Amino acid sequence: MKFATKAIHAGVHPDPTTGAIMTPIYQTSTYAQRSPGDNKGYEYSRTHNPTRTQLQDALAALDNGQHGLAFASGMAAIDCVMHLLKPGDEVISTDDLYGGSYRIMTKVYEPLGIKFHFVPMGDMEAVRAKVTPKTKLIWVETPTNPLLNIIDIAAASVVAKEAGALLAVDNTFSTPYLQTPLDLGADISVYSLTKYMAGHSDTVMGALVFNDATLLERLSFYQNACGGTPGPQDCFLVLRGLKTLHLRMQRHCENGRAVAEYLRQHPKVEKVYWPGFESHPNHAVAAKQMRDFGGMISFVLKGDKQEDAIAVLEKFELFTLAESLGGVESLSGHPATMTHASIPAEQRRKSGLSDSLIRLSVGIEDAEDLIDDLAQAIG
Repeated sequence: MKFATKAIHAGVHPDPTTGAIMTPIYQTSTYAQRSPGDNKGYEYSRTHNPTRTQLQDALAALDNGQHGLAFASGMAAIDCVMHLLKPGDEVISTDDLYGGSYRIMTKVYEPLGIKFHFVPMGDMEAVRAKVTPKTKLIWVETPTNPLLNIIDIAAASVVAKEAGALLAVDNTFSTPYLQTPLDLGADISVYSLTKYMAGHSDTVMGALVFNDATLLERLSFYQNACGGTPGPQDCFLVLRGLKTLHLRMQRHCENGRAVAEYLRQHPKVEKVYWPGFESHPNHAVAAKQMRDFGGMISFVLKGDKQEDAIAVLEKFELFTLAESLGGVESLSGHPATMTHASIPAEQRRKSGLSDSLIRLSVGIEDAEDLIDDLAQAIG
C-alpha cells in the first residue's frame, strides 16, 4: 500500500456500532465490565482508549512498524524511552539537539546517574569513540533542530548494534513521509506529533513507533504506569491530520525549496541551513535516506548580530513569531532565546548555533507571498 493510501486508511476502521467513517471520540474514563476482569479490551482510559488505539495503529502503519504508542506530548514520549535506562547507563547523542531533549537528559536523568555524551554525529567515528560497555542508547535527531544537520541513520544503526545498544531516532522534522527510521535500522522512531503529523497547531502530543515485542511490553508499561497519555479529543485531531500528511508535506517541501533558494541569493544573508543544497555538508546522506528535504530552514544575516535578527523577526507579517513548527501556517523563531534557551550559551556556540540564527517553519501558503514577506522583513 502506497503512503497516501496508508495515510487515509491504514490502522483505521469504520466504527462497528454505527458504521461511522471517522473514528469516534470515545470521551470516557472507564468501561462497563460483565464480571470482574471480563471486559471488551478496555477497562480504564489511561491504559487504553479506542480512539487512541486507532491512532497508534495508524502511526505504526505509516512508519512501517508493528507497534505505536501515543503520549500527551513529545517530551512525554522521550521520557518514556529514558525509563528504559538505569543508573550507570550511558547515552550518546548529537551536540546539535532540541533544547527540550537536552534539558530532560541533563537536568532530569543525569542527576539520577545516567551519563550523556553529546558529539558531532556527522562523524560516526566520533560516536564510536564514545561507546563503552555501559552504552545502552544512541539518540539521533535528523534533521537536527535548528541547524538542519543530517545524521546517517543506517551508519548509526551499525554502531548501535556493535555496542548492543538501542537506536532511537527523533523523526519529528521529517515525518515518515520523508524518511522511515525503522527501515534504516532504528529500534524506535520518536515524534512530537504536535508538529507536522497533526499539522494544524491545535494539539500537543507525542509518539513512539517500534517493532520489538519486548519493547512493547516495557514501553507500554511505562506509558500506563507513568500516565503521560493523551486524551481522545487530541487523538482524534491527530488522526484527522494524518489523512492530509502527504499533501501538506509535499507543499512544505516545495515552499521550503523556494524560500531556501531565495534566502541563498539574498545580499544580506550570510548562510542558509537547508539539506537540499548540494553544498550542505550532509547533502549526500540526506539524498540517500530522505525522499525530499522538508520545510525547515535556518539562516544567519551578514554581520551575525542578534539585534538584527530580532529586528527581522519583529517585521514579519506572515511568518508568525511563535514556538513550535510544522503547522500549515509559516512560523519564525529565535532558537537562542526560545526553543534552545535551556542549552548553555557556550554549548550552543560550540555546536554552531549562533545567537543571531533565525529558524523558519515554512508553511503551505503561496510561496510568492512568503518570499514577499521575507523581502520586506530583511530589507
